Amino acid sequence: METTSRVGAEGAPDTGTAEGVPAARLTVDGYLKAPFPWYGLDEAFTGPRWLMQVGTAADGTVQHGSTGHGDEPSVRSDAGEDRQRFAVVVTVASSPVRRSGDGTGVLDATTVSSAAWLAGSGLLAYTWPAQMDHTLRDDWLDQQTETAFELADDLDGPEWSALSLPVDGVPVAFHYRESEFGWVLAGSAHGGVHIGAYGRGMSAYGLGFSAVGDITSYA
Repeated sequence: METTSRVGAEGAPDTGTAEGVPAARLTVDGYLKAPFPWYGLDEAFTGPRWLMQVGTAADGTVQHGSTGHGDEPSVRSDAGEDRQRFAVVVTVASSPVRRSGDGTGVLDATTVSSAAWLAGSGLLAYTWPAQMDHTLRDDWLDQQTETAFELADDLDGPEWSALSLPVDGVPVAFHYRESEFGWVLAGSAHGGVHIGAYGRGMSAYGLGFSAVGDITSYA
């Protein structure tokens, strides 16, 4: 699989400040620097929307990021029913292998597998068993992350099924899988980006995606 990098799972933005600038403003600024459109759930979703964070290459070029919908996720509790309902949409710029902007290296191509990997690892950030001993958590997360990477590298494998969902009103074929932690899907939009998504408590079957007209509306 060709990915930009094995980045860590994307989490919610920090609420602190840097040089007197609110973190929310810094987060929005990162999204505004992207040379590609961001995607989120379409207008059929009427719940809360929020920003997560962007991923950049070594030269500072924005390559991917996520928009959140529903309840802001946290690590699942081992006590009682999990009532969190959320869906996160990952947008990944589609690009071939190319030299970095500063000329110091080569940036890998991004593919649908890149979106599947980012979505799979993102879901893991909120689903490790809370009752697990913290000394075992790193080993568990490493193992599950490696599994997510291998699954993203084999989108035609038996773990994935086909799911058609609208993107900007046009049906698009997605790769889809479910686990005990939630669901993950990945496909390509028409505007030069790949779309990944993950969620829990919200059915993926009724979702639709559309380009975000004003990303600041998520802040």
